Amino acid sequence: MRASVIYHNRTTYELLMRGLYGRHYGARYRAIADLIPDGASVVDLCCGPATLYTGYLRERGVEYTGLDLNAGFVARLNASGGTGAVWNMHSDEPLPTADYVLMQASLYHFLPDPAPVLNRMLAAARKQVIIAEPVRNLASSDNKVLAAVARRFTDAGEGAEEHRFTETSLDAFLDRYADRVEQRSLIAGGREKLYVLSA
Repeated sequence: MRASVIYHNRTTYELLMRGLYGRHYGARYRAIADLIPDGASVVDLCCGPATLYTGYLRERGVEYTGLDLNAGFVARLNASGGTGAVWNMHSDEPLPTADYVLMQASLYHFLPDPAPVLNRMLAAARKQVIIAEPVRNLASSDNKVLAAVARRFTDAGEGAEEHRFTETSLDAFLDRYADRVEQRSLIAGGREKLYVLSA
């Protein structure tokens, strides 16, 4: 299936994300980068153009592996010094292990039940799992036209996603893992919620 236009190249993707997050764009990455010590190993699932690595982790000696369905994003990551692999997260293949396994703004792709993905993340992490997920979404707008357009333009190549998390539904899902949750907070001006879970 063909991905929407925003996934065709890094520039288009980044321009859209900067537009959506405005002055909070950098803060969404810094919130995650601040959790990762220098020299740690990281697996970033659904990494997109790997902005977390190129803008925030590359100069800190982090051993970074980005997994994404988009071959163009993966090729660019490999060219920039990271390690990338084309990866379908809907497969049951075990994830590479790392100190930190993270996913930003992609858990909704696995609704209605993202538990199998989170369980695989926990199995692969040696120290922590980090999840940052949008909880204010255009795709959940009451305006049906705006919501439909947003869903279509966030198709990463597997079809338009009908559902998104709200803060309430994300909290309810992560409550299943309450014994592992070490931190939870709103980031990026309240657009995303960050969760840190012990491995």
